[in-house]
Amino acid sequence: MNPVRSGQLNRRITLQRQSTAQDSYGGPVRTWTDLGTFWAEIQPLSGRELESAQRMASEVSHQIVVRYQAIFADTRQVAGYRALYRSRVFNIHASLNDEERNVVVTLLASEGLDDG
Repeated sequence: MNPVRSGQLNRRITLQRQSTAQDSYGGPVRTWTDLGTFWAEIQPLSGRELESAQRMASEVSHQIVVRYQAIFADTRQVAGYRALYRSRVFNIHASLNDEERNVVVTLLASEGLDDG
């Protein structure tokens, strides 16, 4: 893996985690908590990349590359997060810590409305 140049990470995304709060009647309400804002590269997947990614999650359509952060240490938790970029919503299905080097993380995502 080549180092990521800062110019490649040219989109500002907000990563969010789903949480549950109570409404005024005591019922559960799904909310989203911001985990941080990061520079990222967002790419639609095509061809062989898409076929490979869809083996992990059937709806994967994009990959989002970000610099490694401590919140990516447990990759099982990242599935179920979402990334916001302007008015776009990306549901995260999996994350890949490139070569386990804690330098770059690739998030496999589907674009669209919340699926949770």
